[in-house]
Parts: sequence; C-alpha cells; structure tokens
Amino acid sequence: MEAVKRTLVFEVNTETTTLYRPVGSKELALIAASGFREFPPRLPEQPIFYPVLNEEYARQIARDWNVAASGAGYVTRFTVRKEFLARYGEQQVGASVHRELWIPAEELAELNRNIVGLIEVIAEYKAEAHT
Repeated sequence: MEAVKRTLVFEVNTETTTLYRPVGSKELALIAASGFREFPPRLPEQPIFYPVLNEEYARQIARDWNVAASGAGYVTRFTVRKEFLARYGEQQVGASVHRELWIPAEELAELNRNIVGLIEVIAEYKAEAHT
C-alpha cells in the first residue's frame, strides 16, 4: 500500500488586522441594530473612536470601566482592512498592553466600510448583584 502524503497549508491573512472594542450596553444595542456590521456614530463629546490592539486591554476596560459606568461591559472583536488602518499610528496610553488606535470621529463611517465580516461579542461582564 502506497503511503499518502498530505501537506497542510495555513493561510495567513496579511490583508486584515483584528481589533477589539470594549463597549457598554447602549453601544452594544446600537451595534446589534446594525446587524453587527458597524459601530454607531460618536457623540459630540467623543472626538475619537479608539479600538484597542489586544484582547487583554479590551477586557480590562470592559470589566473595570464599563461595568462601573453602566453595570455591564462587553468586549467586541472585529477585522479591518490593513490598507485603511495604515494611516493611524499606534498609541500606547499606559503599560505596554495599553495600545490603541485613535480614529477621528468623522472617519468612523469609513472605518465601518472597511470592517470585514461581523463584529463579534467575545466577553461579557456584569455588576454583581447585592442582596
């Protein structure tokens, strides 16, 4: 019997980058209303949209800030075309894990057009009920 040789090929996607966005309940409801295809426009007092570059940082914000502010925090994950993201420099805003992109609010619609696939919810945090 002749041995069959199989080669596994792993495709590395060099066209997109995975980003994360911690959100509260209200923002998540707006994302859901879009069919999980886009982020809602920024409020007037929010001049930038800041997706973060790693899941650990997104979880920290959702757990520590969103829950404290609104009772719940969620971590979203989404993929964006690298060609679009190339214009934004990486910002480190604390420890080495605290890395994000700063996208001006007026460019959010263009970011949304460059999302590949759907926005996924990958983690949920809720305030503990006190009895």
